[in-house]
Amino acid sequence: MAPVARPSIQAWAGFACMGVGMFMAILDVQVVATSLPTIRTALGMSEDEVSWIQTAYLIAEIVAIPLTGLLTRTLSMRWLFVAAVLLFTLASAGCASSGSFGALIGWRLLQGLSGGTLIPSVFAAVFLLFDERDQTLATTFAGVLAVLAPTLGPVVGGWITDAYSWRWLFLINLAPGLVAGFLAAFFLPRDRPDLRLAARIDVVGVCLLAVGLACLEIGLKEAPGRGWSSARVLGLMSVSVLCGGAFIRRMLRSDEPVVDLRNFAALRFSLGCALSFILGMGLFGSVYLMPFFLGFVRGHDALAIGETMLVTGVAQLLVTPLAVALEKRWDARLLSAAGFALFGAGLAASALQTPTTDFREMAAPQVLRGLAVMFCLLPPTRLALGHLPHEKVPDASGLFNLMRNLGGAIGLALIDTVIFSRLPTHADRLVESLKAADAQAARFVGIAPALLDRTSPPTAAEIAFVEPLVRRAAMTIAINEAWMMLAGVTGVALVCLLVSGGWLKIRDAGLEPLGRPSHPGSGGWPST
Repeated sequence: MAPVARPSIQAWAGFACMGVGMFMAILDVQVVATSLPTIRTALGMSEDEVSWIQTAYLIAEIVAIPLTGLLTRTLSMRWLFVAAVLLFTLASAGCASSGSFGALIGWRLLQGLSGGTLIPSVFAAVFLLFDERDQTLATTFAGVLAVLAPTLGPVVGGWITDAYSWRWLFLINLAPGLVAGFLAAFFLPRDRPDLRLAARIDVVGVCLLAVGLACLEIGLKEAPGRGWSSARVLGLMSVSVLCGGAFIRRMLRSDEPVVDLRNFAALRFSLGCALSFILGMGLFGSVYLMPFFLGFVRGHDALAIGETMLVTGVAQLLVTPLAVALEKRWDARLLSAAGFALFGAGLAASALQTPTTDFREMAAPQVLRGLAVMFCLLPPTRLALGHLPHEKVPDASGLFNLMRNLGGAIGLALIDTVIFSRLPTHADRLVESLKAADAQAARFVGIAPALLDRTSPPTAAEIAFVEPLVRRAAMTIAINEAWMMLAGVTGVALVCLLVSGGWLKIRDAGLEPLGRPSHPGSGGWPST
């Protein structure tokens, strides 16, 4: 489907409906996270069971994302979105009415499968509905929604849980979901579905993809608690690698692949995906670390956490017009480098927290990250998708968004590993420092240095008072190390951009199949 010469109001209206669906899908993950303890109490779940409320959704979502291209070719962009958003709405109603653990998990799986197609569909629509002049504005609209949803999630979730009940976390999806679905059916282009493709779907390939990604997601979830070398985690990762390898081999040999991995032959697309992966680690990681610190160290409730995190969203909205203007005029790699450098500075600034850090001290790092996000999202999106033929965009958009989610999943697993593996070490070191009457350590922990200047051993009451302070201080240090890890990973983006600059000047990989250079008469994809 070629974009129109100048997008009509109808095209923008249809795209706005798609944006609403994507916003719902992203927001749903965050608002539910704030109320997991409430849901656990209401349905009588164990600690292990309650974590599956989120894990079930994320597994289904990460499996659905790369299948978006296949589903778009089969159902058309219009009917895929309508079916997905209405199915997501139905699943939301099912979640709200659930009375048991099993029922809730089943509906969450359906939510994830439908919600997973909404995000890449929107980013694909940017390049299918609009010409080059309007693609930047459309990408900005989608990017603002994609980044704003996690920022607003804790506020919305905390307020709904406090004012109403956890079931309204799902019921709020009903009205916008129904409206977006029916309006999109009217406004989006009326492309005809090609249902004949359904009969030729590579079922084995789909199963390999689903099993490989599901095992990877579960393995990453289990690794911080059980250990990366535990038999369960190694088994899951082994199955993921085997299925992934078989899937890649099968797709590269297929004439009608489930996911067209040959898109990675384009250097610009591969670079964009690498940047998307790194942004996922930083974005998902920061949205995870801030509530973690504010909840476990500062002791704030969900609503207070959400109010603190609004700073990022406000900064992001304020810089959006500038990002749009610069994206039209400056080289995408230069803007991306500036964005990731600023984003990394914001992550590194958060690594200076103390147990007493709160809203005022956390504002500046949030502003840095908020100002940087659009420059880390808009240019890489154009870099990855802007040069592709229209028929390749749906598949490529699925892969591009999958990389961001994979980056987030791996980032969260590494963060938990850093925090919970380093926390005991830091606690022991703080205890030793306190025994040595280290005044700086005492002030960091939160006790008066004068209390260390004594000859008598501490009483049981004093030990009971100091122990939680030491644990809180040790957790702060471990969280700071996780922030520094994310900042270091962000530096990899700068290296990728620096190295790729020379390559892009020498050659443009285009869309030639891996291992088969394209030349006149070769039958390969033409270079672009």
